Amino acid sequence: MLYFSRWKTISIWAVVVLGILYSLPNLVPQSYLEPLPSFMPKRAMTLGLDLQGGSHILLAIDRQDLIDDRQVEARDHIRTLLRDARVGYTGLSGTGRTVQVRIRDASDIDKAKTALEALTQPVSSGLFGAGSVTEMTMDEPEPGLLRYTMTDEGIDYRVGTALAQSIEVVGRRVNELGTTEPIIQRQGTDRILVQVPGLQDPQRLKEILGQTAKLTFQMVDQSVPIQEAIEGRAPAGSTVMYSADDPPAPYLIENRVIVSGESLVDAQATFDQRTGEPVVSFRFDNQGAQRFGQATQQNVGRLFAIILDNQVISAPQIREPILGGTGQISGSFTSESANDLAVLLRAGALPADLTIIEERTVGPSLGADSIAAGEFAAGVATILVLLFMVMAYGTIGVIANLALLANVVLIVAILSVLGATLTMPGIAGIVLTMGMAVDSNVIIYERVREERRMGRSLVQSLDSGFARALSTVVDANLTTFIAAVILFFLGSGPIRGFAVTLAIGIITTVFTAYTLTRWMIAIWLKHYRPTDLPSGFIKLVPDDTRIRFMSMRKYAFTLSALLSIAAAFMFFTKDMNYGIDFRGGSSIEVQARGPQADAGDVRERLSELNLGDVQVQEFGSNRDLLIRIEGQEGGDNAEQSAVEKARMALEDDYDFRRVEVVGPTVSSELTRTGTLGVLASLVAMLIYIWIRFEWQFGVGAIISTLHDVIMMVGLYVVAGIEFNLGSIAAILTIVGYSINDTVVVYDRVRENLRKYKKMPIEELLDISMNQTLSRTVLTGITTLFALFALYMYGGEVIASFTFAMIFGILIGTYSSIFVAGPLLILFKLRPDMFDKEPAQGGEALPAETR
Repeated sequence: MLYFSRWKTISIWAVVVLGILYSLPNLVPQSYLEPLPSFMPKRAMTLGLDLQGGSHILLAIDRQDLIDDRQVEARDHIRTLLRDARVGYTGLSGTGRTVQVRIRDASDIDKAKTALEALTQPVSSGLFGAGSVTEMTMDEPEPGLLRYTMTDEGIDYRVGTALAQSIEVVGRRVNELGTTEPIIQRQGTDRILVQVPGLQDPQRLKEILGQTAKLTFQMVDQSVPIQEAIEGRAPAGSTVMYSADDPPAPYLIENRVIVSGESLVDAQATFDQRTGEPVVSFRFDNQGAQRFGQATQQNVGRLFAIILDNQVISAPQIREPILGGTGQISGSFTSESANDLAVLLRAGALPADLTIIEERTVGPSLGADSIAAGEFAAGVATILVLLFMVMAYGTIGVIANLALLANVVLIVAILSVLGATLTMPGIAGIVLTMGMAVDSNVIIYERVREERRMGRSLVQSLDSGFARALSTVVDANLTTFIAAVILFFLGSGPIRGFAVTLAIGIITTVFTAYTLTRWMIAIWLKHYRPTDLPSGFIKLVPDDTRIRFMSMRKYAFTLSALLSIAAAFMFFTKDMNYGIDFRGGSSIEVQARGPQADAGDVRERLSELNLGDVQVQEFGSNRDLLIRIEGQEGGDNAEQSAVEKARMALEDDYDFRRVEVVGPTVSSELTRTGTLGVLASLVAMLIYIWIRFEWQFGVGAIISTLHDVIMMVGLYVVAGIEFNLGSIAAILTIVGYSINDTVVVYDRVRENLRKYKKMPIEELLDISMNQTLSRTVLTGITTLFALFALYMYGGEVIASFTFAMIFGILIGTYSSIFVAGPLLILFKLRPDMFDKEPAQGGEALPAETR
């Protein structure tokens, strides 16, 4: 086990060197890398929005809006086709997904069906015509009454087409803002994810994305007084519309569109040469210029309206024909609003309304604070863990530390190669990995010490220790890896970043702890030829512990049962402090521009806005406040309106550092996926342990883990800690840690069952617990060191996350000994289940525990 051929040595160090090269861009300024050859890695990790500031916005297409548009389109199409075919009709109307028309003359029915065949013709739905979709079906409930109904597949086709067009339009709009490396991608069947890092004005982005920007030029109907039209006597073919002024001015607008924004080829924000006011100059293509020129030539002296999203921007008088294909839009513009309108017109109109169903915005100042807090916390955690390993193991502790540093370098390198985004939960995942990575080294080192106490030579002890610890290391890390994978697939946003770093950390841990550490141990043996294992400076657990854990099982079961019942009772009787991720609503972090924030004044201002329940509390320093606004009854758009009202009420005195808005659509999905994440991870780990061990081990591990989950939920209920997506990440990580701890104990139980077949199960479990006690304590302490550093210095954003993790580590350690072990007695586990090896030792205690 301690022999390495030349190619293995080269392979190990090739991986380490590559890791250093690919992680280097994250450690030195980019200016230092520019002189290097082009083949050298220069790509650094992308910082998440919570670290550098920016906006995360999830948009959803309004499906009903598309259905309504399709119905109007079909009705107009039927009217045109029947008129062209000279077929008389009556009762042309549409409701929901159907449009119907009655043919006056029975002799024209077949003629009408032939004319309207285009409505039911399949349309191509794939690339190069692959696949087709029938958008409408026709039936005739009674003679002469033709009914056309939209199909589900036709609506899906329209939604998919609109989504693809919307992604292009949104991309053009965001790129016009001059942002760097925005992410715009499809999510599901009807959603668009927009992430814009480093954005200085998130509100402007929302305004740019929230407008459909359907521009039309239409004539103003001056045939009747506007007041008469408002009172309900508008002539057929005309509609009352209002301007964007305050107060809005009414106009009677002819429905016929002269020319639309689709004919624009350019739009620029400029200034009127006569008045100096900001205006938007535009230019049509040839067809649009011809139609516009013809319309203005025929309507000199009349008013024509420029309409954007059903609002009249301006309604100037046509003094002379406009034949050049150019013009300008004037209104109450500022320089910025004129530029925004030009951006919208150049990017094009959205094919359907987009609703913001989730928003998470972090200001650049908070992002900088998060980076500083994360770096400091990671530094403190690293120093604590490294010092502890040297104190506990001496020289081989130094070797473990070198492997740990290589582990972090490899994690950073892989994240850089994958182009992954590093978030604050991702930093937490790296720091947690540092604590848990030590576990693999501790398992190996403690096994080596056991082998040495049994009288084997140092080389034999090291060789046997690495060999015997391998299955334990793999089993323990693989169970945590399962939790990380499930968290990735069922999580969202930053939580997926946490899962990625945790999963990568587990893979690199197995490599560095088992392969790299073993190579360094072999070199240490070869060059220094030690005669014994170096002793550390501290010894937390004596070599010969004989604690009778199983004698306390009845008390432990009683305590665990009472606490579990109490936690469950409080969960069902006391309201949990759910975050906006699960109940919807808005969470806003603000910072006073003055020396101190006034929570009472903010609460009073917001209570006047009729936003429902508003909570305001101090958060971090005395200048920071956290505002929670309950979910609004009006749906996703109402949530955005609530935030906008709060912004207008507070923006003169406060900077908005972080805004999170979760509408009812997303909150219900997050609740479902969060619950599924916990249950799916438990089932997956049950299956794995069942396969690797016996059913008693699998069921015992799951019950002890459920105990930990219930205790964690009880903590959130009793302490009133906000339960959000980070809480799901904390629970799933504790599930992985608890299973990790339990598997290490169970692996030793399984080994002892094969060796001591006649020993009473209670005594055998006591021996197994004592043999793994040193590892349990050392791993728990190193992990807690890392978590305490995060809790103390990682900032308020993840304080509740790390506090729950600390509690979970303590509970997980307790349950792996006092719940998981005694359950094997309850399930009547017998040594004869492991008859793969001949019996050894009878009832005598093994040498290392005497």
